[in-house]
Amino acid sequence: MEKKQTKLIHEGDYVAEIEIMIEQSDGPWAPYVSPNEAMKLDAVRLALRKDDIEAAAKYGKVYRVSLVAG
Repeated sequence: MEKKQTKLIHEGDYVAEIEIMIEQSDGPWAPYVSPNEAMKLDAVRLALRKDDIEAAAKYGKVYRVSLVAG
């Protein structure tokens, strides 16, 4: 069974909101992320590190984070 989950990837001044599928099973490693979903998260993280917002936005929403107090 698969379940949709939203992950937040934070790099520098950006946060990406990415939906991935989590695999549910009765096995000892459950729940787990498939290799394809893990590669998607890695691709977004790398794109944000390179300030390639367009590439990261292919996978989900990208936000710019700014300090407002403190």
